[in-house]
Amino acid sequence: MKISNISARLKKIMTDNNMRQVDILKRVEPYCQIYNIKMNKSDLSQYVSGKVEPSQDKLVILSMALNVSEAWLIGFDVPTQRYSTLDTTPQIMDYYNQLNDFGKKEATKYLEELTHFSKYTDNNFANEENF
Repeated sequence: MKISNISARLKKIMTDNNMRQVDILKRVEPYCQIYNIKMNKSDLSQYVSGKVEPSQDKLVILSMALNVSEAWLIGFDVPTQRYSTLDTTPQIMDYYNQLNDFGKKEATKYLEELTHFSKYTDNNFANEENF
């Protein structure tokens, strides 16, 4: 059952975490880069004010960056936490963003090399290119 809306949920996150809209934008930036999605100050301002609701792709980006479930963010009475309690993507992206261009190339190369060893891969995701 829907008990709230995106605007109220974003405001709750901001209040609970002593965040401003600019802080949310900083969190979504790495995800926007990865998924080639544009989200700017005006977009977020309209979501917080309730004038506009985010598209599906922007909703996913927001929920990933804020580590909340999409269903909770749009106002449903469900647990706040995303399904994966092992989601380290934000931490990895923070480390990655601290690197210079050379470091980013090296990190990407190392990660790609790790995918060739079965002990480091999740078989469920091994052949994503086939989908």
